[in-house]
Amino acid sequence: MAAALVLAGISAAASIAGGIMGSQQASANNRRAQRNYEEQQKAAKKQAKNTNKYNKRIYQADLVNYYNNRAYEWETSVKNYIYNQSIQDFQYRRALSEYQASVDNTEKQLIYNSISARNASESEQAALSEILKEDAFQQQSLLVEQLQSEGRSALLQAGRSRAKSIQASAAAAGRDSAVMAASLESAKQQAGRNLRDIVLGKFIDDQNVLSSMMIKPERPIDLPLPTLAPERIFIEPMKVDPQYIASPLKQSTFAPIVQGVASAGSAMANPNLYT
Repeated sequence: MAAALVLAGISAAASIAGGIMGSQQASANNRRAQRNYEEQQKAAKKQAKNTNKYNKRIYQADLVNYYNNRAYEWETSVKNYIYNQSIQDFQYRRALSEYQASVDNTEKQLIYNSISARNASESEQAALSEILKEDAFQQQSLLVEQLQSEGRSALLQAGRSRAKSIQASAAAAGRDSAVMAASLESAKQQAGRNLRDIVLGKFIDDQNVLSSMMIKPERPIDLPLPTLAPERIFIEPMKVDPQYIASPLKQSTFAPIVQGVASAGSAMANPNLYT
């Protein structure tokens, strides 16, 4: 009986010791789980902080790049406007210069046409004047010759023969005078046609010169002024919260002791030990 009680006491003591050890192990496990939990929370907070810091830097960099690009695009637009406007003004001034040169050349050509036409008219009139002078001289020579012929006939012939001779001389002089008059009229008509041709030729030449003259250029409309596009709307990045870390499930440190005490009590409560 005594030996059984000793063995039961040893078993009860072992159960209690096992319960204590189990409680201690549960406590150590709980401390380790808590430490891991705290480290995971710290890492999650650090990761969230780094992410927020990075997103803020990206946001600020986007702002700086956007406004730098916006300023560059505006400056480029202004430079292009000034350059293109200056090119347009230069082309207009050059066109005006070419037009003025065309006007000057046209005026010179019209003056030349007028001088040429006047010289041609004066030459034609001078030629007609020479013909008139020549005709007058020939008419005068014909009259003198007729008078001389009639005088010779009057001296050398008498009676009816003298009258016939004078008539024949007068008839011959009349025919010559008619031929000369017809020739003179033809010359006058030809001179008139030549003068009209000169006037018509000058008109055609003037029209050709005027038609080849440049049309006066019109000043082009100024280029539209550059404008700024509406500013982009930026939205700050949303703050990142630390990743959720579930709390560790804690092991009971009291249950092993209770279990050890219960086992010890069961061992010592065995009635066979006391019979």
